[in-house]
Amino acid sequence: MTTLHFTKMQGTGNDFILVDGLQERIGPLDPYARFLCDRKFGIGADQILVLRSSEKADFRMQILNADGSEVEMCGNGIRCFAKYLKDHGYTSKNVIRVETLAGIMTPAIGEKEISVDMGVPVLSGPEIPVKMEGTIISKPIRLDSNDLLITCVSMGNPHCVIKVQDVDAFTVEKIGPQIESHPFFPRRTNVEFIQILNDHEIKMRVWERGVGETLSCGTGACASAVASALNHWTGRSVLVHLKGGDLKVLWDEKDRVTLTGPAQEVFSGEIEI
Repeated sequence: MTTLHFTKMQGTGNDFILVDGLQERIGPLDPYARFLCDRKFGIGADQILVLRSSEKADFRMQILNADGSEVEMCGNGIRCFAKYLKDHGYTSKNVIRVETLAGIMTPAIGEKEISVDMGVPVLSGPEIPVKMEGTIISKPIRLDSNDLLITCVSMGNPHCVIKVQDVDAFTVEKIGPQIESHPFFPRRTNVEFIQILNDHEIKMRVWERGVGETLSCGTGACASAVASALNHWTGRSVLVHLKGGDLKVLWDEKDRVTLTGPAQEVFSGEIEI
């Protein structure tokens, strides 16, 4: 048995187990992910974040889903990661460089919120990836006997955005896993269900790849804002209402996406694994 020290973090209800690999030697955690993220027998979380050293940036963030799969990027996670670094004295900078599998990200730490330059959204099918050339904007996908219109975006990880009339009543728990593992998505996908409120506000629920429905998803909010603008449902500055709170997304004139929202440390502790 090994004692694992951790800090529980959350951003708009998207919660994380943050493990500090600079304070202690951390081996692979993917075999323990299901146990650690279990809300009845473990700590409980959507994902695990591991702080590691980097040769390319100030720090490196490793992200593990609740099922143990490693993923490229997490918008809520990197805000929590940045807050941890600042609050625990790892940096005095207000803008830091964090290495991820999606590239180097630069969260900016404010007094109440943290903003992250999420980069330029990827719209080319093979790069998202999906099994179709070109852009996928309101394209039909066959699910059982029904066709749904999907818009696909990568924010360093794949997203499939679907507009619905009433997002609260929609059967996310049924449709989400079917789309996540649909053959159209060779690396599976995150799925966002959105309701357009007006030209600058949307409501969103998310089925996260390898996790299930969560209260929030930062990259999903970004993908949903981009999809909304591409379809002319909204402008390029959008307030996204999620079950866990609100996130602000700006897709600027240089095609870069900025995500802004809160991050909070909940508690710290240790667990035997």
